[in-house]
Formats: sequence, C-alpha cells, structure tokens
Amino acid sequence: MTAELVRGQNHPLPQTRLEVRIAAGKPVVAGATLGDDQGRVRSADWVAHPAAPQMPGLEVSRQAAADHRLAVDLGAMPEAVHTVTVLLALPTGVGGPVRFGGLAAPFVAVTDLDGDEIATFTITDLDAESAVTALELYRRNGAWKVRAVGQGYAGGLAAMLHDQGLPEAATLAAEINDAVARGMARSLAPPARTNGGDGRVRTATAGGDPTQGASASGPVAGAAPASIGAPDPGGADASAAPAGGPVNYRHPGRQSAAPTPPPAAPQPGPQGQPPRPVAGDAPGWTTEERLYNQVWGMFEDLARSTAAYRSAVDFADSRMEKELDAVLSDPRTRVGPLADAARTEARDKHTRLVEQARAVLDRDLAQLVAEAEVVEPALPPAYARWSSPVWQAYEVPMEMPMALRLGDLHLPERTDLRIPMIVRLPLERGLWVDSGRGGSSDAAIVDPTEMRRLAMESAVAHAARLIAVYPVGEFTVHVIDPAGAGASALTPLTSTGVLPEAPAVGAQGVAAVLAKLTQRVDLVQMAVRSGAVDALPRDLDTAQQLLIVNDFPHGFDDRAVNQLRYLADEGPSVGVHLMMVADREDARAYGPALDPLWRALLRVTPVADDHLADPWVGHAWTFEPSLAPQGSEVLTRVLSQVTRARESYGGHDIAD
Repeated sequence: MTAELVRGQNHPLPQTRLEVRIAAGKPVVAGATLGDDQGRVRSADWVAHPAAPQMPGLEVSRQAAADHRLAVDLGAMPEAVHTVTVLLALPTGVGGPVRFGGLAAPFVAVTDLDGDEIATFTITDLDAESAVTALELYRRNGAWKVRAVGQGYAGGLAAMLHDQGLPEAATLAAEINDAVARGMARSLAPPARTNGGDGRVRTATAGGDPTQGASASGPVAGAAPASIGAPDPGGADASAAPAGGPVNYRHPGRQSAAPTPPPAAPQPGPQGQPPRPVAGDAPGWTTEERLYNQVWGMFEDLARSTAAYRSAVDFADSRMEKELDAVLSDPRTRVGPLADAARTEARDKHTRLVEQARAVLDRDLAQLVAEAEVVEPALPPAYARWSSPVWQAYEVPMEMPMALRLGDLHLPERTDLRIPMIVRLPLERGLWVDSGRGGSSDAAIVDPTEMRRLAMESAVAHAARLIAVYPVGEFTVHVIDPAGAGASALTPLTSTGVLPEAPAVGAQGVAAVLAKLTQRVDLVQMAVRSGAVDALPRDLDTAQQLLIVNDFPHGFDDRAVNQLRYLADEGPSVGVHLMMVADREDARAYGPALDPLWRALLRVTPVADDHLADPWVGHAWTFEPSLAPQGSEVLTRVLSQVTRARESYGGHDIAD
C-alpha cells in the first residue's frame, strides 16, 4: 500500500534498490546529495548532478526535464553515507520560471523496480523558492527510511547546498547551472502533442515484455539510464525479452480518441511474421501531421530502446565488477581453481546478459528500420531529403507546413538507421551553422577553409528549403557577407533571384541590414503590445524574415554585435530569424559576452557531429545536414520555380 507522506513524515523502505520519480510540469534540475552521520555533505564529490550524474549507488538525470527518474541502490552506498537527499532546482538564465510558486506542485514518488509506489509526496506551499529539498532517504539502526522534507530556498541551489554544509556551494551551483544551460541549448525541444496521448507503446525494452513499449519500462523524459536500478535478472534468462515475437506496428498509444482520419491499416506480413508498418500510422488530422507525429515517435522510440539497452549493459558491467571484487576480497577464492571458476562464471553471466539485451535491441531496431523504409518515401517536400523524388514534382505551396527537415540523426548502435530531424515552423530558435572544426572525426580531417565553404553551402541548403516550403510572399531572406567570402556558395540564391537585394558587404552594408531588421522587430513588438497592428507602415514587409550572417564577426562593431544578440533573442517571436555561419573561435575576443548568443541558437554542423541531445534521455546524437546530392541542380530548379511563381503572383519584388 502506498504511503502518502506530508512534510516531516517518514516511512520504512522495504528494499534498497529503488527509483525516485519526479513530475514537475516544467523543466527542473533533479539531483541528489550524500550526507554523513551529521547530515553534512563533505565535498562536491558527494553531489550527483547533471554535470556529474553518476556515483556509486546513485544516478541522476543529465539535463533539466519536466519528468525524471533517479536510480538509487542504497546497498551500494559507502559506509560513511547515512543520508541521500533528493533536490530540485529551477534552471537559471534559460528564460524559464524563476520560482516554484509559478508551477504546479511537484510530485515525488519512491518506487520499487517494477514501478510500484512505496511512498509519495506532493510538495505544496512553495512560493519564491527556486530550489527545494524534496525527500531524504536516511539510515537508522541499519535500516533505511524515507522522509518527506519539502524545504524551499529562495536563494536557489547555492543556498541549499550551503545549508547542507558544502564549503564550495556557490562554485558548484554555478557549475551545475552552466551544465544545465549548455544541455538545454543543445537539446531538441519535444513536439507539442497535437492529438491523442503521448503514444509510447511501441518497442520492447531490455528486460521488459516484448509486447509493451518504452513507456512501460523505459526511462521517462529526461531520465538517465538507470543502470544501477536495472532489474536483477537473477536467473538471467527469466528477465530478458525474447528476440522474436510479434511486434505491434499500429502504435496503439499514438492513436487519438478524437475522430481523426484513420491511417491505413497495417498490411499483413508473410505467414508467421508481424504486420508490415505503414506510413502515417500516428494521430493527426492531416497526412502531414500524422507523418510529423510518426517521425517524432520513431525518434523517441529509438532513444528509449537504446537507453534500455545501455542500461542493461551498464547493469551487466557493474554486476560482473561486483562479483569479481567479491572473489578478490575473499582469501579462500582469491587464487586457485575456485577463483578461476568464479571469474569464468561472472564473465559468462555478463556475456549472456549483454547478448540478451542486444537481441531485444536488434529486434527493436529492425522494427524501426522497417518503419523508416516506408515512412521516408512518403514524406512531403518540407520533410524529405533533397534526393527524394517529391522534389521532381515540386510546386510552390499554398500553405506553410508544420515543420522542416534540417538533417538526419543517428546513434552508434545502428548508424544506418537515420531519423529525420524535423523542427516546427515558424522557427522557434535561430540556427548556428558551425564553421569551426569542432571535435568530431569527420571535422578533424577537413581543413579550415574547406569547413567554411561546407558550412556556407549547408546554410544555403537550409535557406533554400525554407524559401521553397513557404507560400509566395511569406518568406524573405537577407544575407550579410561582409568580405564576400560566401559568394560562390550563395550562387543558388543569387542566380535565381530569390533574394530581394544583393548580399550586404562591408561595415556599412552590415549596419544597414541590421538597422532595418531591428527596426522591424521594434515596430512589430510595439504594435502587438499596443493592439495596433493595423497601424504598421504600409511598406513594412510582413513576411517571415531570415537573416544569414556569414564570416562573423568580420565587419561587426560593438553596436552590430548587440543588434545581432537582440535579433537572436527577440526576433523569433515577431517573425525575424537568424542563421549564423560562424566559428566560435573567431569571436573568442568577445569572451563570455557572446555566450547568450550561441545558446539562443540551435547549433548544426556541415559535417557529421554528435553534439545534439534528445529531450527524453539525453543521448548524444550524430547530426548530418540535409544537402543536395553532389552535382544535382535541384536547388537551382526549385528556387527558379519559386521566382517564377512570385513573378506570376506579383507577391514579391525580385532582385535584378
């Protein structure tokens, strides 16, 4: 029976392997501190947080999220540890809530490994606090208990850590906040569910029922893979899902209760085989919406299935290590035949566990590969690769699409399984096409000059897609190229006449374009706030605006830099978007003053790079941009068609 705790109340814990589940409604930071017999945190090494999420017996989330799972193994805690305190904090400097009083009351549950609740606590009566001590797991007379705390701190994370006796509280709090801000900057925002539930009954997880999906046994949003909290297979074979078995391709959890147009029914497979997947098998009123939801569902399924596999491997590794340590610590089995037999048994058990987990993952991956093979050819132009046949039949659209493809994402467990990276339109964040060499192996073999060229070509491909998927007269592109270094890469835009004016060069050109766009942002913001949109100047271009900036910070003075930051922060809300093509190292003279600019933009790369994170479990995903095939004229052909449509409709002035 679940104990519903109130502040100060405690409850015995029947076991030492637990999960702490947190639901906060908005992204929060979840962590934990270890305390000695006086309740004091001895050092920063006794704090588990997004920048250092793992320690013996404890694993926390690697990023801020609305929901968390913390894995706890009290039996693995060092002898000096007498308390484990679960803490929550609001991220700072990322534009989110600044006080818990503005959120729904956070809910915290201590569960067993099957998800059955042992004790719950709803943290009420919070106001100006930005950090809160949620629960305390403590050891008393050899037994562990949980206590509901709910102590808030208006001084934030630093005040809370200081109250627990940590000498370097302010320094660690700053490190945690910086790690969270960096994590949120590289994390893709999950889509808002337009229809139906969260739709996560799909793929099997390592150690789970093969007919259930990641929602049943995989990590929740933002959770770290719970390696120390993975189910103990005991007899090993009993806990692993079989590698075969039917797979439900209908995604029942994605189906909507609303009367949406039904997707096509799955086609029966060969005798004894599961049904074949179909494109559009997700909730939504239109085919485009169903495909959008299906792609994001595939993205989430791959993230969660991989998390389950990695969690199972981590558990197998830690179990083998523990068993080998036990062999070495016992003088009777340290050497000799008994020692050899024990080591062999531990390694064999490890191999079996990993193989079972891999078999389940391979089955899940095969399902996703089969789905990708039918979904990719069905994608509309906004979602399709440039090599797709849909571009051969391209026509200028009459309506803006829901979203836009920027490239592909994949994980090392199956590099040929590519998930389209689709972002909502209008763009909610600007783009930073990184022309630096970064840390990827692909970037390391490209010289700096070539990397800059590739970055500009990638930016042009993104801009061309944006131009192509918007209706006539609803999207305008401006280019700042101070030294003219991007002239060759810009040819598809300049030669087809889709730019309203030639790329701006020199300091004067930079100043003129930035002044024009910042004035537009100011005017639209004032009109919206005052409810006087009709009073906007008649010659104001009301289309969505995209500014491509090449070779930053060349040609930019301090005023221009501040205007650029202003556009990055305020522009998206009024239809002005920024696409920076830049190497951060070139702007290092500005120091931390430009950190908010880089964080405001979504970083993408011109070559494969594993810098993006999913919003559920925080895997590092390898991104590859969507580029036109080598030697293809698809960009020029599509943009020329846009120009002809503009001339025909008279919806836009065309540059000479």
